[in-house]
Amino acid sequence: MPQITWPGKCLREPAPATLNLDSLVYPQGQGYPDIRPGNRLFQGDNFAVMSALLPQYEGKLDLIYADPPFFTNRKYSARIGRGEDSRKPQTWQLTVGYHDDWKSLDEYLQFLYERLALMTRLLAPNGTLYLHLDWHADAYARLLLDELLGAEHMLNEIIWTYHGPSPIRSAFNRKHDTILAFVKGQEYTFNADAVREPYNPNTVTTFKSSSKAGFGKVPDLERGKVPEDWWYFPVVARLHNERTGYPTQKPEAMLERIILASSNPGDLVADFFCGSGTTPVVSARHGRRFLASDAAPHAIQTTWNRLAVSGAAFTLEHDSVSPAVNAKPPATKASLTPTTVALETSLQLGAWEVDPDWDGETFRSAAQAVRSARRDEIPLELEIKSGRRVCIRMVTVEGERYQLDV
Repeated sequence: MPQITWPGKCLREPAPATLNLDSLVYPQGQGYPDIRPGNRLFQGDNFAVMSALLPQYEGKLDLIYADPPFFTNRKYSARIGRGEDSRKPQTWQLTVGYHDDWKSLDEYLQFLYERLALMTRLLAPNGTLYLHLDWHADAYARLLLDELLGAEHMLNEIIWTYHGPSPIRSAFNRKHDTILAFVKGQEYTFNADAVREPYNPNTVTTFKSSSKAGFGKVPDLERGKVPEDWWYFPVVARLHNERTGYPTQKPEAMLERIILASSNPGDLVADFFCGSGTTPVVSARHGRRFLASDAAPHAIQTTWNRLAVSGAAFTLEHDSVSPAVNAKPPATKASLTPTTVALETSLQLGAWEVDPDWDGETFRSAAQAVRSARRDEIPLELEIKSGRRVCIRMVTVEGERYQLDV
């Protein structure tokens, strides 16, 4: 098979990080304190994180969705303001999202190659890898996956189409991404019935009106069809109930189709470029276990917020060095009753959480509050039964972390 090459092409030896447990999170207290979550969220470089996971998970991940940087050579900001005019970006409150800028194509390909190689090692024999890119680098990535998994193991080249404004006036507007689906073996999971959709009304009308439609083949019109390899889903900018402000966020419906088609309840789904957290959120909703990681602090906080509202219990872990936690939040007081914890603070909080029986070592989050996705407000009182010692953790919209022992 032809292979793509570049100066310095090589596969680095795995360089595992030390994964430090930050906390156990029980959304709305479900499972607290006895269940040890099988879901894991990691903050850190995914090469080091995946390297550290090899001893436990090599050959065991049923589905991997990868949405890496696209080689756009841009630096993306994340929106943290609320109630802003979407037509006036110059007024938005922003923080660092993630960087997709590179010294050269060689540097980008090396970055992608060594991470895809680790994903292929982690993928189960019956597993599927979905790699999401666009026109900037999808052709190069196809050759990398041909090399790592074999061209004969390509399942689909999926085209995700969408609408939206474009500044392009000298060519056709670029309004699609490419998702390359590769399987590791022949006994892969594909649940066709889980992703069927209704036939187009015109198709239904045609079959009702003509016995010769379909050249003698009559489909089960009530059962519906398996989708084609081109998908239309609106971008998240058009989905007000999903928007988090994190850049290049992917729609839940698209990840739902991938997860339902290529995994089963109880399977292990991974996303090592998790961004806003759509993959772990949808995985948890459909009874899958998840591993998710990202290097960007705001990505981890966005994912944490979404899981705290709708997800299953999970651990939060950091590679090597945990982010600093300030012990004395300014202008903040907490008050307790036997059944509530309340805050008074001048901080602009993005989220806060409570361990009602803090042992001084492992933080077990049994109650959480998250800032509204639409308005600049957050509940400052949580219902929870307190134990001997209460610990509160807070994070501001700018990402500053605080801890308060009560």
